[in-house]
Amino acid sequence: MQCQKFNDRWTFEKVDQDDRLKAFYGDDNKITVTLPYDAMIREKRDKECPAGAQSGFYPGGVYTYEKSFLAPEEWKNQDVVLEFEGIYGTTRVWINGALATVNRNGYMGFSVDLKPWICYGQENLIKIDVDNSNQPNSRWYTGSGIYRDVNLWTGKGVYIPHDEMKITTLSVNDDVAVVEVCANVKNTKECGIEAKCYVELIFEGKTVVTEKQNIVFYSGRKETVRVQIPVKCPKKWSTDHPNLYQCCVKTYIGDEICDEYTVDFGIRTLTLDPVNGFQINGETVNLRGTCIHHDNGVIGAETFPEAEWYRCKRLKEAGFNAIRSSHHPMSRAMLDACDHLGMLVMDELTDMWNRGKNTYDFSDIFKEEAPKWIHHMVDKDYNHPSVVIYSVGNEIQEAGTKQGSWINRSLCNRFHELDATRFTTNALNGLNCAGKRLKVIMKEVIEKFGMDTQGNGSGGGSNALNSFMSLMSGEKGEFFAKHPLVTEALEECAQSCDITGLNYLSGRYELEHDLHPGKTVLGTETYPADIENLWEKVTKYPHVIGDFTWTGYDYIGEAGVGIFHYDGKENFTSIYPERLGYIGDIDLIGNRRPISYFREIVYGLTNQPYIAVERMEHRGQTASKTAWMFKDNISSWTWKGHEGEKASVDVYSSGDEVELFLNGKSLGRKPAGKKSHYTATYEVAYESGTLKAIAYESGKEIGKYELVTADSVKRLKACRVTENERDVAYVKVWLEDEHGVCNPQETQRRIIHAKVTENGVLEGFGTANPSSEEDYFSDTVTTFEGSALAVVRWKDSNSKESAVLRLWTDDDVEVCIDIGR
Repeated sequence: MQCQKFNDRWTFEKVDQDDRLKAFYGDDNKITVTLPYDAMIREKRDKECPAGAQSGFYPGGVYTYEKSFLAPEEWKNQDVVLEFEGIYGTTRVWINGALATVNRNGYMGFSVDLKPWICYGQENLIKIDVDNSNQPNSRWYTGSGIYRDVNLWTGKGVYIPHDEMKITTLSVNDDVAVVEVCANVKNTKECGIEAKCYVELIFEGKTVVTEKQNIVFYSGRKETVRVQIPVKCPKKWSTDHPNLYQCCVKTYIGDEICDEYTVDFGIRTLTLDPVNGFQINGETVNLRGTCIHHDNGVIGAETFPEAEWYRCKRLKEAGFNAIRSSHHPMSRAMLDACDHLGMLVMDELTDMWNRGKNTYDFSDIFKEEAPKWIHHMVDKDYNHPSVVIYSVGNEIQEAGTKQGSWINRSLCNRFHELDATRFTTNALNGLNCAGKRLKVIMKEVIEKFGMDTQGNGSGGGSNALNSFMSLMSGEKGEFFAKHPLVTEALEECAQSCDITGLNYLSGRYELEHDLHPGKTVLGTETYPADIENLWEKVTKYPHVIGDFTWTGYDYIGEAGVGIFHYDGKENFTSIYPERLGYIGDIDLIGNRRPISYFREIVYGLTNQPYIAVERMEHRGQTASKTAWMFKDNISSWTWKGHEGEKASVDVYSSGDEVELFLNGKSLGRKPAGKKSHYTATYEVAYESGTLKAIAYESGKEIGKYELVTADSVKRLKACRVTENERDVAYVKVWLEDEHGVCNPQETQRRIIHAKVTENGVLEGFGTANPSSEEDYFSDTVTTFEGSALAVVRWKDSNSKESAVLRLWTDDDVEVCIDIGR
């Protein structure tokens, strides 16, 4: 099938919820937009929003998208399908006034056969009504409306329908791989015919092997082409070497070509056992994983290849090699990025089954629609070598019941029926699974630890659960994890998965091996600050195949999980205007935070030390704290007004010893490395200048790191940080002194203005500030810790002309950057 984007020249309108007939008879408030277009990110935030902190105080709404299009006469002899990759909210698709389909899961792509509804040779009208007004319906920011691509697929003669070609590596070694190509081929002719099918495997633009088959068709039928192809000296796909081949299938009737369908794939095999762990092509790979939500920060839920690539690349650069899509199927664009960059994927089906977590979530449709969701997810994922695990759910409420165990087995079996090449898991949480057992368990926790089990979270939803879960860490968490009633609750669901997935239950990793020595275990969600303990378990026990931290990249919604409060406020109490979780190793605009460098050292990926200083403005104050939080520190030695005061300085290092210097004077050597929890802490009287750390191993220098005090801001800098742009370009913006050093103190209050020339528009503009009231679609922003991010979008998706982004401050510091394709 042939694909073309269907994103241009739509009109958009927010509908008055008190007069929904306007969705039918129209209004004068329509604007022209290019998809993707997230309606929620453009809503005015509301402290009384029903979803509260869960959505970052963004309300939902009712919206209408419309587009007129010409249906050419040649379509009469073709199949024509419109694919929607993602529309969040209950969606009704109308074509020429007729209801064509309804979709209720905002993370599932769906398609509409246009042929029954369109008129040929004339204009047709497609209208999309999206209702995301029923709030709360999610535990995080969702976006609203058409936030992903819309694609038009056409097929003529004999063609391969979209997502109906599957490529499997049957075997592989250094000399030869055997690849099976299985494709459904459809005949649109009104008579029986004979067609030819050519299968080409291509690497780096060169055809490496070709196979041919003749196919006899009956009228209007599908036939399956299946061919096994040997590939000599294969370039295998792995996280370190993400080699991608293309499979191109061409169909002919006589000498006339009908269709040319190409997909990327990787040659790789997967194996799993408790002795060797998880293996790709026979080599053990420990999963250095992170969970992520689906939003792209300052552009909301809008999904562009460039945005997903940027996020994936930043995670890979920070040392991660695996992503868990939480808690919904991953976008096609992110899957492509993971394939190309060598990032493994755990793709997740849903956040709930039949028991809901929010008033208006998907629990009421799960039983009816789950088989369809699984089928779509497997079709989407199958040819992506990055996808290695399917998760059937996250922290499922009924997982500890008999019915829950039956559902779990059914879902895992369904995945294996459609795809026998990958593994299944379920992200099991002991609190969720325990159910009625929890009262007994907590009674014993109280008796042993004298623990107050009443969490302080308010507002229900994720706030209440997360507040309670924050008590399940440390020694109490270990006791809880190993409790016999927790074992009873987890047992049946864990048994029917290939991998026992555990959320915040690292205390039972060894116990799981004692109970089920033939199974592997995976930390599907874990506390970020516990990475040292977690990674020791991964490297020590072969049956523990990896760890997925919550979370690698910051996100909108679940606001305040990681925000430090020094004024008596408590986390999980829905505090406006908090907007971000503020829990990522990497902040909302792509800057790595200190825990990211600490994690990279724990992983054993670098010998370079790192310096982090606890914020001196809060010296001696007591902050709120949850189990997800690390330290309130930054990598800066600019603390004007704190001269002579003691600064708490951490030096993170894999070396067995570090030495700290202030303005050339040694402050002594201290032990570091694994035996000292990779950290040496110094109390340093602040004075401006240079703070330098040197790391040693057995007396030999292995790396160094330094911080320099910044002077006043003199320059505004900007740099494109995306690549291969087609739709949008990301531009990182920052302020620095004349020596190129950022001043986080001074830049907390600086306003930056932005303007794009007529060829482009400002799609988003914002910072990593978790509590700002500024809009992401404004043309001004107050910098946060010295930087901001501008997203520029081309007005014409086919234009080759550059756009120019002009940035300036109120004191006339200015920079311009040319953004060309």
